[in-house]
Amino acid sequence: MSSIESPSADVATADVRDEKDAGASAPKSKGTLRRVWARREWILVVLGSLALAAALTWPTLRHPLSTVPGDIGDPAMFAWQIAWGGHALLHNPLHFWDSNTFYPDPHSLAFTDTVLGYMPLGMIGSGMEAALLRYNLLYVLLHALAFVGAYALTRQLGSHPLGAAVAGVAWAFAPWRLAHVGHLNVISTGGIALSLAMIARGHGWSLRRGHRPDRHRPGWALAGWLVAAWQISLGLAIGLVFAYVMIALCLVVAGWYGWTWWRRGRPVFGRRLLVADLAGGLVFGAVTVYIGLAFSRVVELNPQADRGLNWTEAYSPPWRGFFIAPDSSWLWGDRHAAVRAELSWPPEMALLAGVTLIALGTAGVFFSVFRLRHRVLLAIGVAVAVVLALGSNLPWHGDPGYLTFSKHLPGWAALRTPGRLQIWITLLLAILAAGAVSALALAVRGVSSWPKAGALARAKFVALRLGLLIPLLLVTVEGVNKTDHPEVLKYPAAMAVAPEPMLILPSDGSLEMSMMLWSTNGFPRITNGIVTFVPTGQDRVRAASKTFPDAPSIAALRADGIKSVLVLPEWLPGSPWEGMANRPIDGLGITREDIDGRILYRLG
Repeated sequence: MSSIESPSADVATADVRDEKDAGASAPKSKGTLRRVWARREWILVVLGSLALAAALTWPTLRHPLSTVPGDIGDPAMFAWQIAWGGHALLHNPLHFWDSNTFYPDPHSLAFTDTVLGYMPLGMIGSGMEAALLRYNLLYVLLHALAFVGAYALTRQLGSHPLGAAVAGVAWAFAPWRLAHVGHLNVISTGGIALSLAMIARGHGWSLRRGHRPDRHRPGWALAGWLVAAWQISLGLAIGLVFAYVMIALCLVVAGWYGWTWWRRGRPVFGRRLLVADLAGGLVFGAVTVYIGLAFSRVVELNPQADRGLNWTEAYSPPWRGFFIAPDSSWLWGDRHAAVRAELSWPPEMALLAGVTLIALGTAGVFFSVFRLRHRVLLAIGVAVAVVLALGSNLPWHGDPGYLTFSKHLPGWAALRTPGRLQIWITLLLAILAAGAVSALALAVRGVSSWPKAGALARAKFVALRLGLLIPLLLVTVEGVNKTDHPEVLKYPAAMAVAPEPMLILPSDGSLEMSMMLWSTNGFPRITNGIVTFVPTGQDRVRAASKTFPDAPSIAALRADGIKSVLVLPEWLPGSPWEGMANRPIDGLGITREDIDGRILYRLG
């Protein structure tokens, strides 16, 4: 195995700076352009990430007021969720968790994973169009943040800017993420890498130079913990694993700290850094516990919400899933169609991190700017994550393995999709890839500068430099998508005049998510909504409504406080409410009104 430990003087500006100040300052050397780059690196990174995100998520920003990426299911729900959070913070923060959906069930915002960290943005603007615009902008920005986070992390760990750029693209636009375009809580991963970068910088640590006490920055450490807490607030679907990773890292660092203190006879960290870690860790822990308690309250109110291990067994991917791309991958989607059809649930089992990333990550184990022991640890981390991601498809049915954690770690049993550990596989591979590309960049830069004579020599020199861009080009091409961007269902005018609380029929299936989005126009209380279980109150109302309109159903709906029923006739065929629109209402004490093709019943 080979390792390049020291950069040449020619690359001091681009490479050593990450150990000195991770991009905040630059030495004076070799020309104005290099000095400008050194001073403006992070501005260029941010601007570049925004441009790249807009391009690789296109056409998300083409019609942001009427379309969403992927499908009109989960994106509609998350758009409602963020809008409701902003509305509740402004108008009724004490009942934040009691959303306007799933009436009359309480605590309904916690019925599914919640992106609390985005909800303050819901305070800006109002109505359905604002909710869609907000969602689409966030969808683009979260990709930009993921790029910046991985770039910052790998730069702090000691990579060359080109290696960091490769890691940023590979992490933010990995093919497997295209299967989750509607899962805002799953693809919002930028805070993971960014928080780790900030904490590593605060502790003066990198994979090339190890720990350097003179680089301690307590402020950066505290800021990193706060970003980690914000990341947790974006949902426990990926946040819970992140919390356990942070706990494991803290235990490892604490053990190393105690050993070093005992061996050297003096503390490794200063008092200010320890205080920053303690304060930040407490905030991180408090946010995690707060969200965990919110979800545990849901299980108390709705025992049927508790998920058994059979969910994990159903969603555990086979090993070949790590080499299969989703159908929305431009490069690999069609090419992998046949093998993808063999997967029982492709959205959670098509887990390709990227062919280029896998190759570069593998190369990074053997050829890198990072220290050998660190590369070995990263490789072990990839292997452990792969083993866990297989879930119940391991020998002994995943116990020991993923199911062991489900049985013994608090909250882990609710994580029904082992394949989402691909997040950690991708991040570790991106770090290894950054080390390999950085080593290649340093080797090329070690070649003599622009030849003074000889056209052939100059051509070879240019080709050599341009060749460095091939890894970046390849990971970018693998991130190109062909994601659908359907138009959302139009808001029914009858909702604007329907007394609330209201029930919209038919009440079943993914149509419920569109109803949740419609409710962002004024946030009337509605019985509708959909999650992985049926809440007690919603189940009762649905059962009563199947014979509507008749005297028993009307009495039952009135008993639950329902004041109007809005019927969508075009969606009734094939549902339990088929034929409802033709039933008479004489003598029932209710009124019926046809509004723009919809039927509104007022229960009085």
